[in-house]
Amino acid sequence: MLVRMLGPADATLYRSLRLRALRDEPDAFTSSYAEERELGVEAAAQRLDAHPFWGAYRHAELYGFVGLQREPRTKNRHKATVMGMYVAPEARGQGLGRVLLEALVRHARANGIESLVLTVTEGNAAALSLYETVGFRSFGVEPDAIRVGGRSHAKNHMHLDLRTAP
Repeated sequence: MLVRMLGPADATLYRSLRLRALRDEPDAFTSSYAEERELGVEAAAQRLDAHPFWGAYRHAELYGFVGLQREPRTKNRHKATVMGMYVAPEARGQGLGRVLLEALVRHARANGIESLVLTVTEGNAAALSLYETVGFRSFGVEPDAIRVGGRSHAKNHMHLDLRTAP
């Protein structure tokens, strides 16, 4: 697998995999398949242009991605949010999620980010384990954070202090 930053030229493959993720695992994301399906490739290109994203490729196929959204205001520019993490089921169990997160962490450190946050849906043990392996720690659970198909899901809020993490 090749892990590299994505750009607007990757929008078609990114959008396709993102729609698959939203359709197949709706409780893992705050965005919905129905809403994202209505957005075109241009919206995906704009997202990739606005925020750093990393993708994992094998040959010409995209199998995973993760993004970073830095806080824009002066008082909290030391923080960023990990967003949209996904690895296709057929590529899981190979350390790909960890490699994607490590690329994101290196970039964050190189750009003066000291604090990373993310959310993971309660019950997603594999994602929780991955984030903990990288050094993220839970700082609270938000009940009823999202609703999918009329069912409520809690979100575990996690933090990684880049000043102290290895």
